[in-house]
Amino acid sequence: MHALHPLIVDLMLITLYAAITTLIFKKLKQPMVLGYLLAGILAGPFFNFVPTVTDHENLTLWADIGVIFLLFSLGLEFSFKKMMMVGKSAMITAMMIIFFMLFLGNYTGMFLGWSTTDSLFLGSMISMSSTTIIIKAFDDLNIKKQRSTDLVFGVLVIEDIMGVLMLVLLPTVALGEGINGGELGGHILKLSAFLILCFVCGIYVIPTILQRIRGFLNDEMILLIAIALSLSMVYLAVYFGFSSALGAFVMGSILSETGVIHDVERVTKPLKDFFGAVFFVTVGMTVNPQMFITYAYPILVITFVVIFGQVLFSGFGFVVSGQNLKTAVSSSFSLAQVGEFAFIIASLGMSLGVIDDFVYPIIVAVSVITTFLTPIMIKSSPHAYKLMTRIMPEKWLTYINQTTKAQKAFSGDEILWRELLKNSAIRVFLFSFILSAILVFVNRIIRPFVLEWLPNLPARISVTLIALLLMSPFLKGLIGWSFTPSMKTILKKIPHPHFSDLKLEKSKQLTANLTEPIKNVLKDNKETMKDLFVGAHEKIAQIYKQLWEADPSNRLPLLTLISFRLMVVAFFIVIAVHQFLTENPKVILLLLIASILLISRSQWLLNQYMKIENQFLDNLNGEETDGEE
Repeated sequence: MHALHPLIVDLMLITLYAAITTLIFKKLKQPMVLGYLLAGILAGPFFNFVPTVTDHENLTLWADIGVIFLLFSLGLEFSFKKMMMVGKSAMITAMMIIFFMLFLGNYTGMFLGWSTTDSLFLGSMISMSSTTIIIKAFDDLNIKKQRSTDLVFGVLVIEDIMGVLMLVLLPTVALGEGINGGELGGHILKLSAFLILCFVCGIYVIPTILQRIRGFLNDEMILLIAIALSLSMVYLAVYFGFSSALGAFVMGSILSETGVIHDVERVTKPLKDFFGAVFFVTVGMTVNPQMFITYAYPILVITFVVIFGQVLFSGFGFVVSGQNLKTAVSSSFSLAQVGEFAFIIASLGMSLGVIDDFVYPIIVAVSVITTFLTPIMIKSSPHAYKLMTRIMPEKWLTYINQTTKAQKAFSGDEILWRELLKNSAIRVFLFSFILSAILVFVNRIIRPFVLEWLPNLPARISVTLIALLLMSPFLKGLIGWSFTPSMKTILKKIPHPHFSDLKLEKSKQLTANLTEPIKNVLKDNKETMKDLFVGAHEKIAQIYKQLWEADPSNRLPLLTLISFRLMVVAFFIVIAVHQFLTENPKVILLLLIASILLISRSQWLLNQYMKIENQFLDNLNGEETDGEE
């Protein structure tokens, strides 16, 4: 008889223990993650009354795979559209929680006599709540449709994103001699560029390919493609110096925007459940039950800090962002626990060797206690609200009610300026990253290849033309509506003024009122949409016209805005010509003028850019469209 590999025996043990403990916790109506942690304690080296795991090294590898699938599944639940929909309340509250809990956790660690790095990791671990625990609690209590639950889910989305960023930044800070502002800023800029380029390229390419082959896909192929894409992005992230968790999350978020998202979630769920269980069991294996007694004091202190801090800072954030006191209390009491990211961050600290051994079991113990208390906290929120209304001074209650009801009214011009500036800022920021990536790609990939086949001058001319050709659609997008002849002609026919008597408060109203007049003009004059910048371009062109004609004082700022966009375009053209062709300033100036004139007047470039933008927007709305059909 052949002997079994120890890994197979270990997997048998942990799955057996996990099955038994999760059944018990299911019966007790407690989250299954607690069952996994208990299974880990039973299978770990500190509990000798039952057979225990022996091949810890291989199980750690499987746990790393579990982190990849956990982050991939979190990415599938996240989407860019959802982030835009959570609103300012969730954004403000999440940022406030993370900032103040980082600060409070850091000083709690110092109060307990911990090292600077231990304290920093403690602040990071307690700054985020548990998505899994909260969703499970809301399901059990049947309160998913309340207003407060929407706000809580919005906060959790932002916290998940920040958790991924922490996984990237913490090693840089922990392994360095100190926090270097310039170096840290460089890492943040590099991370931002990586995320933006992966998201933009991924949304444009992956959904397009999947849509074209969708008729050939079955469950097996979808599973293989999803795993291959996830691991490919993991490899790409590690290659550029980021964590595997970041790559998994990014690919999950890209696939969340495709029309096959529901199929991907369905076929990958068993993998996520299995490897996630292995991860949480390995977390429990590091816990020595004796440490609950040995470190009872720090466990109790940190538990109090988590509950008190999360309730206080989240409640304050909700009130500041415009929610009433009842909603703020109900939402904040739901967030008072330590989340899954605490285990991942603790695992990161242990693998880097930068935190002490006692930190891991302490944070696990705090997580267990706060998880047990979560349903109790949610149920007690109405009583806490009634108590607060009785003991709070009347002036405070009046001030909070007035603050949450107050809505700032904006004039029509103010709304138009806000929309115009927001669009311009996003466009310049996003396209600058794309154009920079094109320059790097041409310099590192295309230039060496061309130089091998062509002499010096022809090679330089060819590389410059290739770079400008690749950049030209996005340069056209930056120049935009300002220099489009067909747009100028049609804008003259748009009724004026369209917004003089309107007081708009929401961007949806703004878009609807902006779109109607140009549709009428197109209908009356038999123009086709291919002659225009549709969507955002159509709207922004009308905003520009309205502001230009509404008040002469608007014209100088508008010209300044156009000039700034042209300067950005000129900057990238000059960089390309200087880097690939010549350093002669006269030649650079001549090519700059010629390029801007050609790009600004080219209808072909306009059509090419619109194809790119429309494909991107179709992919971004892929799931939504698919659901409607």
